[in-house]
Amino acid sequence: MSSKDRVIIFDTTLRDGEQSPGASMTGEEKLRIAKALERLRVDVIEAGFAIASPGDFAAVKAIADNIKDSTVCSLSRALDADIDRAAEALKGANSGRIHTFIATSPIHMQHKLRMQPDQVVEQAVHAVKRARNLCADVEFSCEDAGRSELDFLCRIIEAAIDAGARTINIPDTVGYAIPHQYAETIRQLLNRVPNADKAVFSVHCHNDLGLAVANSLAAVVAGARQVECTINGLGERAGNAALEEIVMAIKTRADLLGVYTNIDTPHILSTSRMVSGITGFPVQPNKAIVGANAFAHESGIHQDGVLKHRETYEIMSAQSVGWNTNKMVMGKHSGRAAFRSRLEELGITLAGEAELNAAFARFKELADKKHEIFDEDLQALVSDTLAEEAPEHFKLVTLEVASKTGEVPQAKVVVSVDGAEQHADAQGSGPVDAAFKAIEAIAASEASLQLYSVNAITQGTDSQGEVTVRLEKGGRIVNGNGADTDILVASAKAYINALNLMQAGAPKAHPQAADV
Repeated sequence: MSSKDRVIIFDTTLRDGEQSPGASMTGEEKLRIAKALERLRVDVIEAGFAIASPGDFAAVKAIADNIKDSTVCSLSRALDADIDRAAEALKGANSGRIHTFIATSPIHMQHKLRMQPDQVVEQAVHAVKRARNLCADVEFSCEDAGRSELDFLCRIIEAAIDAGARTINIPDTVGYAIPHQYAETIRQLLNRVPNADKAVFSVHCHNDLGLAVANSLAAVVAGARQVECTINGLGERAGNAALEEIVMAIKTRADLLGVYTNIDTPHILSTSRMVSGITGFPVQPNKAIVGANAFAHESGIHQDGVLKHRETYEIMSAQSVGWNTNKMVMGKHSGRAAFRSRLEELGITLAGEAELNAAFARFKELADKKHEIFDEDLQALVSDTLAEEAPEHFKLVTLEVASKTGEVPQAKVVVSVDGAEQHADAQGSGPVDAAFKAIEAIAASEASLQLYSVNAITQGTDSQGEVTVRLEKGGRIVNGNGADTDILVASAKAYINALNLMQAGAPKAHPQAADV
């Protein structure tokens, strides 16, 4: 296949994915994910919305300064201040892109922008020209294109391309499109816009009707050559098109679709798990490609068929997306070199010897509790280590929990607060509830618990439990993480990690004015 048959993969996990309520990430977490996306060979990484907050600007800048093999993109409204801020954040990028947008549907122009169509075209052209003067690579999006009038889309797209946009995005912002109708829209635009050959047409589909992937693939068949998507389908409301599903559909059905991507697919699973762990959004077991049951066979007929010939019931190999290939088992006799090597193979890069030493020490502690340590354990261990190295206003010293049939559970905790130990005990409806109430008696955070999630990292009763705790206070939402073979300890660690992030002023959910 020629280069014209390549589909550019534009990942917006760090921008649109972060708009999922509760999915806000720290700058360090964003950089970790960006490096994983680079390793996955994602073409374009939308790192954030630079003007949304100082934290978002810093994250976009850090990613632009550190990522070399992928294009780093910042979103901006069609406003001078947005565009200038995006350009400033991208100064250090090896390859940067400004992604500017304006709404084009009648309902958005009338009720949100309160502008006439002529004014919208004028502002779009001005924005693209300004962005092009600051950055060679400019993408223009027609927000709510799925509900826009085709004649107006043709007009504004032609003007944007003339102004210098080299990627044109046709987003189904509200997840309203149906595959055959969306494909026809792309086909009509490619045929009717006179200068369409000077730009790559892109699609960005939301999953409100469960059709984001189907709509994206239909658009590719119609001629779109960039797909905007997220890891695990993360995103606002019902989410976005899932990167792993788009990529593996293109790879598995190359016979029908006739296109390809540059994604290094064996890294899909590790990237999925990293995003899930950082955001606290678990992957459902029956999720395509990356769910725990994606390659599991319980039916006797299926098992017999797979044993005789894998392709009887599997349309792709588990190894092709990262299952089994990374199943090296480590234990208490594994050394530092093997530990470092395995982290590197998993795409995990630690900042220096201090972080490596801390992670290795935790690895040895875990090896005394758990005979076999798998890749999933290592990923959770590193996340837990980095969480503990965040500024620690609160630190768990001891936890004692008593739970007995017919009696009210009780918890006693000792928590270090800026180095001074404080004691508290509490009762609760369960042991976790009691532990949280005891910790809160010391912290007095007045934060409300939005989410408590527990996932077994591997199989077996000696598996580590990975706990996510989401706290909210005054509009700020933070996710705390903790992992341990003792689920009560993991829970307490996650709660305290969330309290520390809240204390440090961790980023709150974005006040972003638009959802492209």
